[in-house]
Amino acid sequence: MTQAQDFIFEDIPYRLVRSSRRKRLGLVLGAAGVEVRIPQRCAARYGHEFLQENIQWVKAQLLAADRRAAQVPQYQYTFGETFPWLGQQLPLLRAADSSRAGIGADAIRLYTRYRQPDEAQLQSALQRLYQREALALLTQKSHRLAGQLGLTISSVKVRRTKTKWGHCSIRGELQFNWLIGLAPEPVLDYLVAHEVCHLQHHNHSRAFWQLVQSVCPRFKELRRWLRDNGHRLTL
Repeated sequence: MTQAQDFIFEDIPYRLVRSSRRKRLGLVLGAAGVEVRIPQRCAARYGHEFLQENIQWVKAQLLAADRRAAQVPQYQYTFGETFPWLGQQLPLLRAADSSRAGIGADAIRLYTRYRQPDEAQLQSALQRLYQREALALLTQKSHRLAGQLGLTISSVKVRRTKTKWGHCSIRGELQFNWLIGLAPEPVLDYLVAHEVCHLQHHNHSRAFWQLVQSVCPRFKELRRWLRDNGHRLTL
């Protein structure tokens, strides 16, 4: 059971959240804002004091979050606008029919049955195209690398996830966030290497990272790029 109350300290709104499952005080900064989480029987004043003691850290985290949010690209979703694919900015062109739709080296060609699609319709159609193209590319690259390593993949799927860029199940199922298609191709290749290597090692042991390095020598640099820039990959 949880209970919540809203407060403000130094112009920062925060929520005091009681939980019967919590054993100690904690601060959480997320989509819901600043939360001070305390055990069910803890006096409220300890929660307020805990926030006040850590207010400089909270301010620094909020400032960093604002900076990251400002880096997220905003699109108008119109033909002629450029969108990223494998790290390159490509113009969005209208395809004459569905058979000509796809992402090439020079442009993104999108078919839509609407003569004058609005922003939401164009965004939806563009996302479906990206999902299709990302699935095809990730499937090809994953099976190729798995074959080189003598490993077997049972399936490759894509979906838009909030916290993970990839996943490998114990059954050999690979899943990727299709937004990785917006990143530079070496970053996508690192993610493929990461998940394919999990077919051999379902952990992050030294042996796992040695296998990753054997097929992706720049993995540390590319992993850092994804950590620092992943929030920019949106569509």
